[in-house]
Amino acid sequence: MIYLGLSNNPERRFQEHNSGKGRATKPYAPFRLIYLEKIGTHENARIREKYLKSGVGKEFLKKMP
Repeated sequence: MIYLGLSNNPERRFQEHNSGKGRATKPYAPFRLIYLEKIGTHENARIREKYLKSGVGKEFLKKMP
């Protein structure tokens, strides 16, 4: 499973997911971080997140080492 998310504090959000605080992600824990991007603005981050959630974006992520 590939999980993509947007957060202004990714370390905290990652910890929340692994501790079972998110109902939608709880059954899939534990997670491991494989890729992190820092984007300048919230608007640009949403655009990038939307791309990575697309078919082409997921293929890009699957090719990551």
